[in-house]
Amino acid sequence: MFRTNVGGIDRVLRIVVGLALLAGFFLDTDATWRWAYLIGLVPLLTGLFGTCPAYSLLGLNTCPMKKG
Repeated sequence: MFRTNVGGIDRVLRIVVGLALLAGFFLDTDATWRWAYLIGLVPLLTGLFGTCPAYSLLGLNTCPMKKG
């Protein structure tokens, strides 16, 4: 559906940040802001799939193999 536009280092960072935020969801006991950790799904999924809709809208591409 979308072109691959997320490169290697960018993908790794997104996956690490996404997993860290989701770990916070399970480890944090403060029920008030616990749901906010679910934002980690966004970088995790964009890292796993290698595509970022925001990059597509802005015309950005960090994937060296798939320029353009």
